[in-house]
Amino acid sequence: MQTIMVAVSLALPWLLGIAVLLALGWPRTDRATAGRDGPWLLRIGFGYVVGAVLVTIWLRALSLASIPFGRASAALPVLAIAAALAYWGLRTKRWSLPDMPSVRAALALPLVRWQRTVWIVLLAWIALRFALVAVEIAWRPLYPWDAWVQWATKARVWYELGRIVPFAGPEQWLAGTLGLYFDAAPGYYATVPLLQVWTCVMIGLWDDSAMNWPWLAMLCSLTVAIYAVLRAETVAPLPALIGAYIVASLPLLDVHAALAGYADLPQAAVYTLAALATYRWALRRDRQDGIVALMLACACPMIKNPGVIWALTLLPAVIVTLLPRRGLRILCVGAAVAALVAIVLARTQWSVLGYAMRLDFTPAWRELVRTYFLMGNWNLLWYGLIALWIVSARRLFKPPLLPLAVTIVSGVAFLSIVFSISEAAVWMADLTTANRATLHLAPLLIAFGVLTWNQWNTAAPAPQPSESRRPELASGPA
Repeated sequence: MQTIMVAVSLALPWLLGIAVLLALGWPRTDRATAGRDGPWLLRIGFGYVVGAVLVTIWLRALSLASIPFGRASAALPVLAIAAALAYWGLRTKRWSLPDMPSVRAALALPLVRWQRTVWIVLLAWIALRFALVAVEIAWRPLYPWDAWVQWATKARVWYELGRIVPFAGPEQWLAGTLGLYFDAAPGYYATVPLLQVWTCVMIGLWDDSAMNWPWLAMLCSLTVAIYAVLRAETVAPLPALIGAYIVASLPLLDVHAALAGYADLPQAAVYTLAALATYRWALRRDRQDGIVALMLACACPMIKNPGVIWALTLLPAVIVTLLPRRGLRILCVGAAVAALVAIVLARTQWSVLGYAMRLDFTPAWRELVRTYFLMGNWNLLWYGLIALWIVSARRLFKPPLLPLAVTIVSGVAFLSIVFSISEAAVWMADLTTANRATLHLAPLLIAFGVLTWNQWNTAAPAPQPSESRRPELASGPA
């Protein structure tokens, strides 16, 4: 029975997310390039992440309404909303039953025999990796340090009380204020603990192992989304699956799925999909892509404090898209102003997102080199990306790679500031800070690397939407 309810706890957010995308009419089926199953792969890949965020919002609404968490109060409305949205999308012809995917159609790929064999082997290898992560989640109780002193503490209290109650610092807690609870990070966002609460409510008991299944779902959703987005951007099936495999096989990403409980994997999934949806909007100007990108960008700050900055790194892509002639110059001026502001903040010892700024540019170069190039957390990712970007340097800041390139540069700039002029630099001696912060950007780097390779390997660049076609695209179904 518990196994069935775990499956239900994962399926309901997934169905809700897919239903929301169906109601939006996303993606535009006439723009798909990966065959009939292309839109459905995108919906499946983005669906769980969208649905998981919405489920936590629903739990917040129940708590505000003083309705205790329970299977009926939590699950039945989610199922009803998902069914209503899917039906409404069907009635308004935003999707149709004949477009439903099939296994046979999914395997009907334009591949020669040896490529099909490699494709199937890679797919089976990814499935095996997911199965091994599932075994770890099923057998191992909550293990990581931060997970059980900062996140799961809230999940346990909220599950037992059936509602969200405030956590406070030690001074307020020791003062004996009623209704306050204390842990190591009382100000952290509620999204991650609420995912654990949701799972425990579904299975009907507190289980510090079973409550971590959403992390595997995040990894699966992210992998499918990477493959679907790459296919939609004219990447051939085998290179697209290789890109998805590289994401699924990143050692540190798998560690965060198997030793679940940290917020870094959910942050990476939400931010990566937000950036890819923004990239799709930049190329197509479809309103649906913009809505999905905006939804996911707004979800970034709901996971971790740095999510605010990660969401802001999407703005350069919007600027270069809306202002193609002056966008890069505006970004260069903006970068200079941002650097000046960072120096001023460091000079005045301000604290940004909980990190004290300091005017002491002493990046931990040795630790960074060890983290990226000498240890096994990233396989050969950084070697491959550097080599690929060197041979493709002339294409990186030209369409169609430009919107994603400026997002990558913004993300790298953010990490550089964190690693150099904030107090986080002193935490890099144990190598955890650099790895966990980089994890948020790593899946997007892989997707960008595959797209760069595809541009380098393709004789003619991908066609860009002309000014005359943009109004036509924007006039599609909302």
